[in-house]
Amino acid sequence: MSEQLSLDLPYRAAMGREDFFVSPGNAAAVAGIDDWQNWPHSKMVLAGPEGSGKTHLALVWAAQAKAETVRACDLEEPLIEALSCAPALVIEDVDQIAGDRAVEERIFHLHNAMAGRQAPLLLSARDAPQRWGLVLPDLASRMSQSGVLQLAPPDDALLMALLVKLAGDRGIQLTPKVVSFVLPRIERSFSAIQAFMAELDGRALAQKRAPGLTIARQILENEN
Repeated sequence: MSEQLSLDLPYRAAMGREDFFVSPGNAAAVAGIDDWQNWPHSKMVLAGPEGSGKTHLALVWAAQAKAETVRACDLEEPLIEALSCAPALVIEDVDQIAGDRAVEERIFHLHNAMAGRQAPLLLSARDAPQRWGLVLPDLASRMSQSGVLQLAPPDDALLMALLVKLAGDRGIQLTPKVVSFVLPRIERSFSAIQAFMAELDGRALAQKRAPGLTIARQILENEN
């Protein structure tokens, strides 16, 4: 079958509170986000593997707390003064800048500015702060005092919900037959579900056919 050029067009992910599926593996983290006004020292770390919903939950919280949001890798010096005055702040992927002393110092400055006003601060990472590998002792000390909300690896219900949600984000309606075929065969991780949906969408566009069982089988059984 001839294939057309498939453009990698962006899609809009549904990121509202009602779009986040609560399961036993993430219920405690969701409850902690909802209870943000009672966070010890007005700060919290949201930890979980890639694709586990950290950004989604952070955006839910940012809407509630009227928070500014920034990725740690984007923390250039000109931003610091403005972010220091934010009513609340999300810093995403903090563990990914560990070892960069200049960025760690900027985060330390933001931490102190928020703490001085008792303004809430949410930091996201793949692991708890003790495993980040921070080189700035003062920042490591402050982070070790943070509470941690842990997003656990997905269970069956969450994997199914994520598969259906990501399909819906892309305007795809998966049949029960496709879902039943995929779940027992796919790697049990958030990132695998995301990669599968991106490839399903791309192959369907390229092959000019519905993103159904045939293409799902091609992907999971490594057929060309």
